[in-house]
Amino acid sequence: MSEAEQAPAPEVAAAILDALNNTDSNGTEALNATAKFVATPEGTALAYGSLVFMALLPIFFGALRSVTCSKSKNSADMPETITSRDAARFPIIASCTLFGLYLFFKVFSQEYINLLLSVYFFALGVLALSHTMSPLMSAVFPASIPNKQYQLLFTQGSGESKEEIVNYEFDTKNLVCLVISSVVGVWYLLKKHWIANNLFGLAFALNGVELLHLNNVSTGCILLGGLFVYDVFWVFGTNVMVTVAKSFEAPIKLVFPQDLLERGLEASNFAMLGLGDIVIPGIFIALLLRFDVSLNKNSRTYFYSSFLAYIFGLGLTIFVMHTFKHAQPALLYLVPACVGFPVIVALLKGELTEMFRYEETSPEDEAAKGDSESEKKDQ
Repeated sequence: MSEAEQAPAPEVAAAILDALNNTDSNGTEALNATAKFVATPEGTALAYGSLVFMALLPIFFGALRSVTCSKSKNSADMPETITSRDAARFPIIASCTLFGLYLFFKVFSQEYINLLLSVYFFALGVLALSHTMSPLMSAVFPASIPNKQYQLLFTQGSGESKEEIVNYEFDTKNLVCLVISSVVGVWYLLKKHWIANNLFGLAFALNGVELLHLNNVSTGCILLGGLFVYDVFWVFGTNVMVTVAKSFEAPIKLVFPQDLLERGLEASNFAMLGLGDIVIPGIFIALLLRFDVSLNKNSRTYFYSSFLAYIFGLGLTIFVMHTFKHAQPALLYLVPACVGFPVIVALLKGELTEMFRYEETSPEDEAAKGDSESEKKDQ
């Protein structure tokens, strides 16, 4: 989470310090070296309250959708499972990527890099927002309008050697979602408005929580522990993350203006929260919800305890940031809270062993297991 005053020109937009899991203090100087902006207490409270609320939305609804997603047999909706090996590698890959971007911005022109990134995230954002809107569109789509089915198919080769490259099925509802998402994307490309940025950011976060699945709690602990060290090192140990964040323009953060009450929708002094501070704890919270479901006790104890822990950790981040007036890595507070609270609950309920033994299988694994059992019965 961070705050920075935005310069008038779009090409020097406000720093996205928290897009890479960083938190900055209040009243940072503007990029054009003007005087510090001192936010009013009301403006600060509104900004941070809005950020916390926006952060909770993709975690809550993404976790609920992840339960359905884990049972889906549609290839387009199947989750990506993160194994313990993936979790152990992730901080290393993230560190290499971060340092690579740091060198890239040092060597090449920032303007052209951000132009390329804008086009890239435009395409991703349109798809992510369209996927996010699909359930809502299905509920409100007029029954009087025919919902026609379409299929986009690309193949390679011919005859028996023909191989499918792309096989995507969609309908009229999906096309409407795609058109609406494209309008938001064009708005973002042309204006870089903070509302358009937030729409894309929320879509990215919700899709991340829904579609990225940890296979067990141990994997979640490895991932969060590794990123805890990553976040603390790159924020407190070097200036690499700060340099990259100030140069990087992309909708991978949520922002809310502290001067909204004074300047309305044209406000430009933003408090920010990086998507990494939402998605990383969010996929762990979603895993605990699926564990709750597996217990068949009509209880969501672990989900609610981790969800409340996230609120506590995010609130503590803001408190420490304003107390010490210094940049804070949010995962420093979120990881112990989101892992510690559910573990304590499991200890009190005597279900700690059961929680760590829980193993989530993908739909492909379940299908393969079913085929294997069928073969055994035939034999």
